Amino acid sequence: MPDLLVRSFAPLLLAFQPCFTRPSFDSFWALTCAWVLCSGRRSLTRIIQAAQLTEFKHFCSFHRFFSQARWNLDDMGRCVFQLLLPFCAEVLIAAVDDTLARKSGRHIWGAGMHHDPLRSTQKRPFFSFGHNFVVFSLQVALPFAPNKYWAFPILVRMYRKRQTNQRAPGKGGKMERKQTCQATAKQYRTRPELALEMIQIVASWIPDRMLRVLGDSEYAGQSISRHLPGNAKLISRMNMKAALYETAGKVAKRGRRRKKGNRLPSPLQMAQDKKAKWIKTTVALYGKQVKLWYQTIDALWYPSAGQQLLRIVVVRDPSGRRRDDCFFSLDLTLAATQILETFSRRWPLEVCFRDVKQLLGFEDPQNRVANATTRTAPLIFFIYDLVLLWHAQSGHRLATKSTLDRLWYPQKASVSFEDILRTLRHATWQERIFSDPALDPHTRKILQPFVEWAKGLA
Repeated sequence: MPDLLVRSFAPLLLAFQPCFTRPSFDSFWALTCAWVLCSGRRSLTRIIQAAQLTEFKHFCSFHRFFSQARWNLDDMGRCVFQLLLPFCAEVLIAAVDDTLARKSGRHIWGAGMHHDPLRSTQKRPFFSFGHNFVVFSLQVALPFAPNKYWAFPILVRMYRKRQTNQRAPGKGGKMERKQTCQATAKQYRTRPELALEMIQIVASWIPDRMLRVLGDSEYAGQSISRHLPGNAKLISRMNMKAALYETAGKVAKRGRRRKKGNRLPSPLQMAQDKKAKWIKTTVALYGKQVKLWYQTIDALWYPSAGQQLLRIVVVRDPSGRRRDDCFFSLDLTLAATQILETFSRRWPLEVCFRDVKQLLGFEDPQNRVANATTRTAPLIFFIYDLVLLWHAQSGHRLATKSTLDRLWYPQKASVSFEDILRTLRHATWQERIFSDPALDPHTRKILQPFVEWAKGLA
């Protein structure tokens, strides 16, 4: 196996050895190290070329690692999960969301037109061609930054659109399909169904511990909330026009027992009620102390959660800059402020999506085979996890040596993934270049500026 990264990174890679055969594990080791060290565009051929992996194996071996080798993504997710458990609290906080990997090309397997939230506005939605991945992550605070939460993706599913007969005009008046390799009626599953599958898998790994799952409004429907395992609770956003009901009381009369009680005001009606009594408080949201008003009620949202009682929180910004919003929790042990603070921990997953796209080339590989398409992007998420775990275990001690001085950014107080990735690369170059005792002082003096210059590479 090529010795490409700092030696302290090796134990993390060895934890994945049971997931692979020996040849596949060697390829995994080499690709992970090369992916971290590569800068610029990260297509697979460029990864192989940048780290000179052809001196280790034939380049076709690395392509076959994704398209034909025998390994399972969920097994790798289980390994990451085991590495994370020492850093987790008694109650595990998880988040689920989907992200778009934009692609170009007519032969990209599984690609389709998906809603692009970054380019869309409220008045005009925008759609982009690419892959849509549903991601389940654990939200963990690491010792080197105890007040900051990081998202660790551990399970990933690719969403494929349903097969249709719709065609669009192409070049020269020819007809071509807008989607490539769409899912048949038997294969098709919605994003909430994919999320539920991942929630059930992780909940089965920790049968004696509580799992709180955070999701936006897309994952608040009955596809998830009515089918959760006993040790999983959902916290999500609620529609302001949701129909709320009292619990069904016991009525001494003949006939079927009622499933819901009398109708209650919707969250929108609660917010518009001029006689409503708002509770004023200050809550820690997204790393800041935020002043807000809220109302809370325990009620049924029957179309979504059925007969499960929900704790509902209607929130208002007293400054008027944000519109009224509503959140709910299936965990009735949480107070209203705890629900809001816990839901705000969903945001690190959005930060994770940005980091893997900008710093690890999440959208760069152009796969045309089913196995390679469904495996490459999740592997990048696992590389992201390993880099963070390395920093938590040993890399944070080296952070001061790799820090870039940005005089125009004096207010920065926390470490970012870019800083962590730079620390890992800098430690690797220092160890590989300057650990040789035969290197004379003059040569060391010449090489040191090049190492410092390379810290700024992305």
